Amino acid sequence: MEPYAADGEPTAKARRRIRSRLQSFLCFITVGMLRPIQEWTIQHARQTEQTDWFMILHELMAFISVIILRGVTKVPSLRDSWSACLGNPLITGIMSRNRFQDIMRHLRFDDMFTRSERVQTDKFAAISDVWGSFVTNCITCYNPGRHITIDEQLFPSKTRCCFLQYIATKPDKFGIKFWVACDLKTKYICNVLPYLGKDPSRPSEERLSESVVMKLMEPFMDKGRTVTTDNFFTSLTLARRLLSRKTTILGTVNKIRREIPQSTRKMDRKEFTTQVFSTTGATLTVYAPKRKKTVYILSSMHSVVETEETIKRKPNTITQYNTTKCGVDVMDQMVREYSVRTGTRRWPVAVFYNMIDMAALNA
Repeated sequence: MEPYAADGEPTAKARRRIRSRLQSFLCFITVGMLRPIQEWTIQHARQTEQTDWFMILHELMAFISVIILRGVTKVPSLRDSWSACLGNPLITGIMSRNRFQDIMRHLRFDDMFTRSERVQTDKFAAISDVWGSFVTNCITCYNPGRHITIDEQLFPSKTRCCFLQYIATKPDKFGIKFWVACDLKTKYICNVLPYLGKDPSRPSEERLSESVVMKLMEPFMDKGRTVTTDNFFTSLTLARRLLSRKTTILGTVNKIRREIPQSTRKMDRKEFTTQVFSTTGATLTVYAPKRKKTVYILSSMHSVVETEETIKRKPNTITQYNTTKCGVDVMDQMVREYSVRTGTRRWPVAVFYNMIDMAALNA
């Protein structure tokens, strides 16, 4: 199979639209997305407070710009963002603190009167329309390069919602989990899915990990790309499904998987030794970096496994995996550097913060 040769680049549609940084950002958070947010925010304010409450579209854009500037200039509290000593003078010139808090209090992303009906079939109903438009924009504005990395992102949040996750190994233990596909070279977020718990539409015989990878990669199949995954996702079944769509996989495998040969499971191995197993369309590399540690790498992109002429004698599959595995982790580091996230009790607002972070990075 001929590998995808081009580097990642904006699509022709995106290149035609972009003449400034603002236009680049508006490729992802479009005016078409902002109008419904304006409409539903006004609806909520008029139902709960004043019947003549209003907000123009440019005021909503100014509100988002204040959110971004607060991510750049970190201060202890909201009040300090408008203070003469600690605050950013740009923020005070854009909007008053009272008006910012007023808009934040009423900020909504869907019709409050039909939500209870929609939430019966869609747990993400409170923001799903806006979120869907954002993901579509991410897919249509960029052609990723050959290597795409898939992993999870835990967006820190302690808001009350039915799909909040606890992951003990993460720095922030609680949050909303997203499955993310990133371009390796640019760390562009190509596709993203929220994890909402058990999906009734997924066939019972299909693993969650396989379903996630196939959904995230669907827009980028049949081109000769390679996807890098960790041991939660990688399996021989997935490798064969991707190969049938002209897409290869490279990833670590959990040794308890059924397809792993029994002969590879012994713990005590000689240091820096390599075993190679082959089957139709995939190669399994078993490498021992230490005497009592073994790494399993499944690859459908390597037909030949070679070892380096060094003391550690690393196989080329291990070296390639170490190069391509870091896409999502680096993306997460980058969005956290100037994250707009602040404390909130409403999970749709937490998702909106993550959307702005991702849009800023992609822009």
